[in-house]
Amino acid sequence: MPPMRPMMQANPNEKADMGAIKKILAYCKQYLPAVIVALIFAVGGSMATIIGPEKISDLMNEITSGIFTGVDIDAVKKICYTLVAIYAGGAVLNYSQQFITATITQKTSKRLRTDIDEKINRLPLSYFDTTTKGDILSRVTNDVDTISQTLSSSSANLISSLALFVGVIYKMFSTNWILALVTIISSLLGFVFMSLILKKSQKYFNRKQTDLGIMNGQIEEIYTNHNIVHAFGAKEAEKAKFDEVNERLYDSNWKSQWLSGMMHPIMQFVGNLAYAMIFIVGVAFIVNDNSAVTLGTIMAFVIYARLFSQPLSTFAQSLTSIQQASAASKRVFEMLEAEEQSDESAKSGRIEKVTGNVEFKNVKFGYSTEKTIIHDFSAKLSAGQKVAIVGPTGAGKTTMVNLLMRFYEIDGGDILIDGVSTKSLKREQVHDMFDMILQETWLFDGTIRENLVYNKEGVTDKELDEACEAVGLKHFISTLPQGYDTRLNEALNLSDGQKQQLTIARAMIKDAPMLILDEATSSIDTRTELVIQQAMDKLTVGRTSFVIAHRLSTIKNADIILVMKDGDIIEQGNHEQLLSDGGFYADLYNSQFVTA
Repeated sequence: MPPMRPMMQANPNEKADMGAIKKILAYCKQYLPAVIVALIFAVGGSMATIIGPEKISDLMNEITSGIFTGVDIDAVKKICYTLVAIYAGGAVLNYSQQFITATITQKTSKRLRTDIDEKINRLPLSYFDTTTKGDILSRVTNDVDTISQTLSSSSANLISSLALFVGVIYKMFSTNWILALVTIISSLLGFVFMSLILKKSQKYFNRKQTDLGIMNGQIEEIYTNHNIVHAFGAKEAEKAKFDEVNERLYDSNWKSQWLSGMMHPIMQFVGNLAYAMIFIVGVAFIVNDNSAVTLGTIMAFVIYARLFSQPLSTFAQSLTSIQQASAASKRVFEMLEAEEQSDESAKSGRIEKVTGNVEFKNVKFGYSTEKTIIHDFSAKLSAGQKVAIVGPTGAGKTTMVNLLMRFYEIDGGDILIDGVSTKSLKREQVHDMFDMILQETWLFDGTIRENLVYNKEGVTDKELDEACEAVGLKHFISTLPQGYDTRLNEALNLSDGQKQQLTIARAMIKDAPMLILDEATSSIDTRTELVIQQAMDKLTVGRTSFVIAHRLSTIKNADIILVMKDGDIIEQGNHEQLLSDGGFYADLYNSQFVTA
């Protein structure tokens, strides 16, 4: 059996992985020209915002200077028209920058989802054996969505805020360096508090994403098998596990949000402090008859202080999103960078016409290097034979099939099909040689027709009828209002046996030269089993078939029976030979059919 999946544990001391953020940004390299245009628009929009206070200062000075002598209305109108033009141009530039950035981020997110989908197809089966389905789904959905939201919301704001930040500093120092220093020093307090908060909160964002994956894994497993939970009276035990994870998720989520939520009020306080200091210092200049500072200058610096604190607040909010994206990116790139199946593009092995001769030569295998499951498995099987593999649970029966299909790579020895080593064949070539029917049925959300002709084109209704009649499903399908075009859903309420019949019919339609049946009739009643057994007998004619069964009555007509125990073949022969030998197989058979 594959190794048990370990329960993932959150590491509260885990630091932000900015390397993962850099990898996300690397996805944007192909859009570099558009990024440059967006930067130019951002700088232009920020410049319009920065020039505005200077014109407002001119407007204020024009009005105050004309209080006693008369206000120059034409000059005031000219300044107002200029302000409208500046702010309108800035709005257009900012919108254009936001549009370009949003387009880039969504294309990047689309590419990321595509890469994950392609990566899943390149991952070995061992990855899925050691990772819960819920955790994989959480990485593909929650974590990718978190990254996408951060890219779409934060990246555009950061670009414009950075341009605004630099431009405001320049304008403040060019206007009055003393007031500029007052504004900046007041705001530096915000940076000190912000750095302390970020250092403290990042570990909780990391733990939150991990805990979310753990919770999704548990929910997926429990609700998928809720009938087992009820049957074994494990509701309270599972509820206790859920409550533990839920409490941990609440704790990490609450602490991360509470700490990051402090940033905005702190930055508001810092902004208000800057306003007060500007008025105190500015009025002191005016009282002392310093001509370098006027009422218009003070008004301009109040606006500059607001513009200066605005990008700081944006940085604070964006850094909160980036913290979440950092944790999500780390999990996504753990998956994207997981070890893949070996590249087989250089393999040139090929079997033009598969006849079905199979040989296992001293095969050795273990799911881990510490424990060998298959010790020295050897068997030579002829084309067209019906081969049964029997043995107690854990003997290695399903493992041998997984190795034959190259779902796992063997540690030693070789497996040959028609004299060609499967190591020299591409995995897709090996898979195409087999029909495979497992104990666990798999049907996807679609019509009966789509499930039956899965990944095969040009299948006619006549072929569907023949396959369904062979497995005893034709009458049931004919009673459905839409026949083969009936959609499989909960309302249809198929039994486990009917689901298995559909998967067997699907294998018949594929019509591969070899067949694997792993407890294929375990979910079917005795009467239906007889119908399917007859269909199986027809299906196995002329093709090599491997049948794994615990019900030994289903494999009595096998050409050869391989009896496995502890990863080795201890007996082989047909049913009559093995019974007459009175060995391990005879004991297994008699334990099922002979009563005391």
